[in-house]
Amino acid sequence: MTTTTAPGATTLRPVLGTLQLWGIAVGLVISGEYFGWSFGWASAGTLGFLVTTVFVAAMYTSFIFSFTELTTAIPHAGGPFAYSRRAFGPTGGYLAGAAVLIEFVFAPPAIALAIGAYLNVQFPGLDPKLAAVGAYLVFMTLNILGVQIAATFELVITVVAVVELLVFMGVVSPGFSMANFTQGGWAGQDQFSLAAVGGIVAAIPFAIWFFLAIEGVAMAAEEAKDPRRSIPRAYIAGILTLVALAFGVMVFAGGAGDWTRLANINDPLPQAMKLIVGESSGWLHMLVWLGLFGLVASFHGIIMGYSRQIFALAREGYLPAPLAVLHPRFKTPHRAILAGGVVGIAAIFSDEWLTLGGNTLTANIVTMSVFGAILMYILSMLSLFKLRASEPALERPFRAPFYPVLPAFALAGAGVCLATMAWFNALIAAVFAGFLALGYVYFLATRGRREGVAATAGAAAATGST
Repeated sequence: MTTTTAPGATTLRPVLGTLQLWGIAVGLVISGEYFGWSFGWASAGTLGFLVTTVFVAAMYTSFIFSFTELTTAIPHAGGPFAYSRRAFGPTGGYLAGAAVLIEFVFAPPAIALAIGAYLNVQFPGLDPKLAAVGAYLVFMTLNILGVQIAATFELVITVVAVVELLVFMGVVSPGFSMANFTQGGWAGQDQFSLAAVGGIVAAIPFAIWFFLAIEGVAMAAEEAKDPRRSIPRAYIAGILTLVALAFGVMVFAGGAGDWTRLANINDPLPQAMKLIVGESSGWLHMLVWLGLFGLVASFHGIIMGYSRQIFALAREGYLPAPLAVLHPRFKTPHRAILAGGVVGIAAIFSDEWLTLGGNTLTANIVTMSVFGAILMYILSMLSLFKLRASEPALERPFRAPFYPVLPAFALAGAGVCLATMAWFNALIAAVFAGFLALGYVYFLATRGRREGVAATAGAAAATGST
């Protein structure tokens, strides 16, 4: 495949090793263990949400083992955009690129609001939204300073965040009671009934939040030293780490006391710990401060991910070319970093339209991000099947195990998630579809620019070969 390049753009530098990629894989997601998932308890209850999470975890594990084949075969900063474009042409590339943009641009404001909520526990007078904006400014700057610095920082805070989750489980374990976890566990009822099924399905977006964005490692593929070996190791180790942490955190938090007090809030872990150790315990203050590492790890990592997606789309002519220009000193896509930040900060202050359907701002931002992710998962699995048929000779350093069963399960699971989410979140689904429609109008209007980029790249390739 020939990679087209917008005028003025340059390539990213391959500097990342396996451990750093694992740090990105886990760090991108680990905030999902700290907040967001407990909104699923509000509709499904603890036991109902446990069922939802088992299904979603199986889907994600199948997806990652399948997605890794694409990432190693086509190591491109655009990730799913590059796979779908290769499989289905420019329109397929547009749909996947737009879906990833929505996923990765809307996830950071939700995480930033959670950072603000955690800080508000320590400083009640601090406005969570202003704290969220401050987080954007700090971590956009860090991402601009260089990928090696950013990835090393990501690894360190990810390790701290993982240790802190283990500490949380250890501290609440003396007060853990399975009776607390199971009481009213079926959407508020003690016994399973058909009425609980609706809650189980409605909770899907919040189970997805446990694992959302792990696929962002694909956007770092161009910056990996040895993507054929390091990416499979990072992906597989990453998904296993996250599955173990997700179930551990959920079960221990639910068994700490009255779990209904933890639903619909942005800081369930500190509040769960309060139920065991009280409000003045040093353990609680430690969790609040170190818990920020988990939120920061994902926030920082997803900024890295959305910037690479914007950069890749601009480099190929799908977005304005200036967004593909790298910083002259740090060689990072600084304009792409800033552009995504502007959208995220705007979302933080968009209460009027992002509090649709009576849900909280954070819940709706999470749902919007999940819609983008699920569409991208579907397109990626379809791309895997299409490329297996159309390009059987494509070099695949890692092949999806149990093909076609595993990718088919991931595809079917993603389809179920998309359909049920649209049913239970009709207003957010309509806004999501509106974003895609507006983007498609822009896609059609800029066809000439993409053809110009391709022609320029073709001429440069021809000159280089003579």
